Amino acid sequence: MDIKQKIEAANQTAVKRMIDGDPVLVDIAPAIEVIPGMKDKMITHSGPPIPWNRMCGAQRGAIIGQVLYEQWAKTPEKAVAMLENGEIILEPNHHYQTVGPMAGTISANAWVYVVENKAFGNRAYCRQVEGAQQFGDYSEAALDGLRKWRDVFAPSLRAALKAEGELPLKPIIAQALQMGDELHNRHSASSALFGNAMAVGLAKADISTQDQISTLYLLKNHNLIFLGLAMAAGKAIADPARDVEYSTIVTAMCRNGTEFGIRVSGLGDSWFTTPAPSVDGLYVPGYSAQDAGLDMGDSAITETVGWGGFVLGGAPGILSLVGGTPDEALGYTREMKNITTATHPFYRMPAFSFAGAPLGIDIRKVVQTGVTPIIDTAIAHKDPGYPKIGAGLVRAPMECFVQALKAYSHKYQGV
Repeated sequence: MDIKQKIEAANQTAVKRMIDGDPVLVDIAPAIEVIPGMKDKMITHSGPPIPWNRMCGAQRGAIIGQVLYEQWAKTPEKAVAMLENGEIILEPNHHYQTVGPMAGTISANAWVYVVENKAFGNRAYCRQVEGAQQFGDYSEAALDGLRKWRDVFAPSLRAALKAEGELPLKPIIAQALQMGDELHNRHSASSALFGNAMAVGLAKADISTQDQISTLYLLKNHNLIFLGLAMAAGKAIADPARDVEYSTIVTAMCRNGTEFGIRVSGLGDSWFTTPAPSVDGLYVPGYSAQDAGLDMGDSAITETVGWGGFVLGGAPGILSLVGGTPDEALGYTREMKNITTATHPFYRMPAFSFAGAPLGIDIRKVVQTGVTPIIDTAIAHKDPGYPKIGAGLVRAPMECFVQALKAYSHKYQGV
């Protein structure tokens, strides 16, 4: 076969692995118990690798919060001193089969969702989703949210899962897409479906009535609770598509508020990075674009597997959060079909006559068409110490794909 034939065959293999992915929630547990390589005095974070002195304000704030949460330091000042002295190990989530929203910080005693891809046997992990600490807020109120998750919500949900059994996520995701979710920033349907699925287990679980009721209220009121599950599912689906020789399919997109990075199947563990872009969005009253940091988070794993911005045309309800019009949303989804390899036979969109979600971003098509992936995302403050300030739309930077294509040509064609 010539190289074009090899690429097409490799891409079909990579995309089929994504299509065959079968994510199932198998546990909710402290990170130190389940994430391979997790250790004490270590924090994993979103995006490509980055040292403390290059982190953006929001990611620094979230790291400080994680140090305080673990009680490695008693004050923000002492936390900063430890970080500046290199006493805390900082590593990207993606290097540990893990993803995290916004700053994405995970430490030993942070509880994570454990999602197993039953089709391939690999696992992926994600922390809970909230609107404060993951955006860089390290106040006592923000840390109390982490403690409540650690002490009440996560153990209760773990007990419920054990009482009722493992929870397949593929049916929830498929149904939620047909109910108007896009699985990145709109999880109204998926969170409700998840809450319904966990309610019986909570009733069966051997936990206090107070913890049962508190956790049921969380499930009732947390419209984004499924995001952490969707992200872990996306990572579990994408990882088996890695390391397919000759494949030009993107297997990860992520950002740390300083850089945006991608990985490509046929290029292994290499990162291709460029400065993170700004987000065009809507803001919480009292904030504006002048307050905003650059794009941040591992949550673009959802677009990597065909959700989020790629199915925006089927989720017009999200526009009140991120901006834009229904016609523009339909256009984004149509546009993404031009840079992908297939449509998903299981994840379908009623607004497009039940066509499948665009799947398998091809770096060649991105560079050839000049069209980059559209991502809908939240917005963090440029400085540490703030909660969520907005949400909007952003494009993956072209330079990442150009770099990857050049590296691909060098590896496979000696150019």
